[in-house]
Amino acid sequence: MILFIKYLLFLLLTLSVLGAAFYSASFRRAATPGERGLKRAVMNILLGSMLVLLALMSMFLFRGSTISIVVEAVFLVLGAFNVFSGLRSYGYYSRLGKSRPQK
Repeated sequence: MILFIKYLLFLLLTLSVLGAAFYSASFRRAATPGERGLKRAVMNILLGSMLVLLALMSMFLFRGSTISIVVEAVFLVLGAFNVFSGLRSYGYYSRLGKSRPQK
């Protein structure tokens, strides 16, 4: 069961890294500020989930020394903050796009 969790976390980590790279490239090529904001918000969510998944993977892979626990806690806090701020930004830019009339 632990082996399945490790492989699942690795798969999710890989998908979040690839998704963040995709949204990073598309964010830089977006034309309008609203579109840029939405893509940056999704990129923040994916990067935050990557940090959380990295912390969870290190919890399952390594023994709990003091340094690794501190690093895992920092990754969890930074990842949760990134996911939270990305969700807030996504909500803001999606409401902003709905309020503007389409051309």
